[in-house]
Formats: sequence, C-alpha cells, structure tokens
Amino acid sequence: MSGTDPAARNRLVSVTLDEASIGRSTADKEHERQIAIYDLIEENSFGVPGHDAGPYGLKIALQDSKLVLEILDEHNAPLVTHILSLTPLRGLLKDYFFVCESYYAAIRTAMPGQIEAIDMGRRGLHNEGAQMLIERLKGKIDCDIDTARRIFTLVAALHWKG
Repeated sequence: MSGTDPAARNRLVSVTLDEASIGRSTADKEHERQIAIYDLIEENSFGVPGHDAGPYGLKIALQDSKLVLEILDEHNAPLVTHILSLTPLRGLLKDYFFVCESYYAAIRTAMPGQIEAIDMGRRGLHNEGAQMLIERLKGKIDCDIDTARRIFTLVAALHWKG
C-alpha cells in the first residue's frame, strides 16, 4: 500500500477492546464504548513512527495494571505493542469517573444549565486525558487530539465497573 495517499494509510480501520479486561458496566457506559469505537474508526489520524504499514488495527487491553496497545498492520499481523503504566492517569481517571457519574445522574433530573456545567467539566477532563495520552505516546504513536480523545474514552472504558 506504499503508493497510496498517506491519509489513507495513517489511520485505524479496526479497534477492539480485550474482553478479559472489560468490567461489567451500565447501558450508558456500554453505549459510550460502542460510540467511541465507531467514531474512532470513522474519523481518525493514526500513525506509527518508523513504520508505513497502515491502515492499522488497534487492540486495547489491561495487563497487570498497565495499558497495552497492540498495533496491527494492514494484514492484521502484530506490528508493535506499547505497554504504559497507568499510574499517571489514575487520578485523572478517578476524577473523570466521578464527573461522568454526576453527568449520567444529572441528565435524568437536572436543569439544562446544571447538565451543561457538568458536561463542560467532563469535556475538560476528557481533553486533559487525551493530551496526557498524546504526550505519553510521543515517538510511539502519532495521533491528533480527536483520535486521542476517543482512545482515552476506550482506556476509561476498560476501567468502568458496573
């Protein structure tokens, strides 16, 4: 595929979450996972420095309290695996879950202004998580902020418990 447009190569065409890593969760959270995967596949910018093997597949898992990102080449063969400590993300994930729970509760009973305020906080934490992922993956994975946001949603999804 080396003769094709770089935008067609530097993208994800499949994303899977390790079933063994996923905790049981609510319908809201399951829905958010599905939307994040769909949105991520539909629109993303994803490259692997030093490789021209895209489009790519991505498998996301938790293993021994670490984040595992396995990148597959265009033929679904493993290309590279990155294992990251989740310690830098723990506090942010805890805050994100708290705000998400507040948001899900608010959308059922709160006034629109309250929902909007909670959602602004949620988006802010989401952006912070995406930026942290971009920084931690620098030199390993190239992606834009929207792609990192969707990946952060899926990393968070691995931690959601019902």
